[in-house]
Amino acid sequence: MSRTTAPIVLSPKERSTLTAWVRSRSLALRLVQRAKMIEMAADGVLSQEIARRLQVSRPTVQLWRQRFLALRLPGLEKDAPRPGRIPRLSARKIYAVVEATLHTTPSQATHWSVRSMAKAQGISRTTVQRIWKQHNLKPHLLKTFKLSRDKHFVEKLYDVVGLYLNPPEKSLVLCVDEKSQIQALERTQPGLPLKKGRLGTMTHDYKRHGTTTLFAALSMLDGKVIGDCMPRHRHQEFIRFLNRIDGETPAGLNLHLIVDNYGTHKHPRVKSWLRRHPRFHLHFIPTSSSWLNLVERWFRELTDKRIRRGSFRNVPVLITAIKDYLDNHNQNPQVFVWSAPVEQILAKIAKCKEALGTLH
Repeated sequence: MSRTTAPIVLSPKERSTLTAWVRSRSLALRLVQRAKMIEMAADGVLSQEIARRLQVSRPTVQLWRQRFLALRLPGLEKDAPRPGRIPRLSARKIYAVVEATLHTTPSQATHWSVRSMAKAQGISRTTVQRIWKQHNLKPHLLKTFKLSRDKHFVEKLYDVVGLYLNPPEKSLVLCVDEKSQIQALERTQPGLPLKKGRLGTMTHDYKRHGTTTLFAALSMLDGKVIGDCMPRHRHQEFIRFLNRIDGETPAGLNLHLIVDNYGTHKHPRVKSWLRRHPRFHLHFIPTSSSWLNLVERWFRELTDKRIRRGSFRNVPVLITAIKDYLDNHNQNPQVFVWSAPVEQILAKIAKCKEALGTLH
């Protein structure tokens, strides 16, 4: 039985589109050639003759005739699917790299590097990079954590988060802490400024010119910060700062201060001062839970934006820089909003404890 090729019948719209493609000078040559094939086939030209005129192989003409019959015009616009090259790396080798990354360490190191894994597995480092990227593995990165062992953790957590999410009426909630030992570091040489194609630079070495301690109270109402720099970090300085808070807040409001468990905050003289100022109420966060005190978030902003890259020739210059940043912040304060409920926090902690328990 002889083989016959299915005829191609064009609609007026298809004929018009093919004619436009054939005459186009901006379309890709391969698309123009495919349009010519189908146009000639529709005019009754045999595949062998089409191949001769267009200087292509007969199987190529047959391929695009079939593609057109199956998909019409859209079938000509995209290349025919190809089987692709056979992967050079077996699934077994990929599995071995992933398992080694997750469950082993090199004999002389704490974690795998691209080069050490490539050497151990007998593959290129670019292959290791590709496998790690595909499986979202980052052995060079590490996150730190610490779970609180405070026996009253849940009770304190409810107390502090309750102040954030549902503060008492006629009260002001303040997050209070000290950023101690802020060093006045002076770079030994001036750095190079930022320019196109080059990062800003600064020397790795420096001269130490002393330290200061910043006492800060972040208002949860409007984001403003009451701050003061002092030379030391004792109960005397803390009482002095409490007096400053007392003088800079409305007298008719109760003050709820969220503080950490540093011994200064529980000194007998501090307790005596609090008894004489009954509008002050201290709320202690659980141990090892500094993330609960939102003033720490403001301290990070101060460090990143003003201190870390600074060069200070003495402590007064450092204090001036801190006060300037504080004044600028208070002119346009940013309110830090706590959104996580207690139940969500406890669920995450339980999940973390469960994960740690499986390692022992």
